[in-house]
Amino acid sequence: MSSKAVIFDLDGTLVDTAPDLWRATNHCLALRGRREVTLDEVRAFVGHGARKLIARGLAATGEPLGSDDIEALYGEFVAYYGDNIAIGSAPFPGCLTLLDRLAAEGVSLGICTNKLEGLSVKLIEALGMGAYFGAIIGPDTIGVAKPDPAPYREALKRMRGEQGRSLLVGDSETDVLTARAAGVPIIGVTFGYTAHPIETYGPDALVGHFAEAYEPIMAALNS
Repeated sequence: MSSKAVIFDLDGTLVDTAPDLWRATNHCLALRGRREVTLDEVRAFVGHGARKLIARGLAATGEPLGSDDIEALYGEFVAYYGDNIAIGSAPFPGCLTLLDRLAAEGVSLGICTNKLEGLSVKLIEALGMGAYFGAIIGPDTIGVAKPDPAPYREALKRMRGEQGRSLLVGDSETDVLTARAAGVPIIGVTFGYTAHPIETYGPDALVGHFAEAYEPIMAALNS
């Protein structure tokens, strides 16, 4: 069992899911007679789960709606997105090569995301990436979402216990806060989904392409 582990965020970090999240968001907005939001808008809305994504879409297109309406739209979102989860989504360039290199070094790999666990597993399996990951943890897995560190620690526990060096790779303030709360390094990717640049939140290292990520990851794990 490896004593080193890398936990990845999913949306905007491992996988460019924005095209399919965009379609699902606009499906929900159309149900309330709202205009479509743009793909760039959706990239800035992602990061705190589907309910927040819907709420941000509603706020951008008219009057915000109450919690009952958002809950109804949440059900519509999950159903639509689950049926169309990997139409336009794809791993970011260099992602699979990085995962192969880390796995070859014996590094355990996991996912900690604010996407529902079932949807996360479905997406990863649809993209043929399931064999890489020893754990996929969503906000519903243990009933706690990032930036609470509990989902991160749960991923480590399921992968290989909590001993040894680990770090988080993510794209947002939520990921930086999660890593800080867990007391682990955070490597920020600059190509993800965030309203403000990831460097605003002070990650320990920045990478603009997964081809740049292996060295800082291994340096952090070996420090």
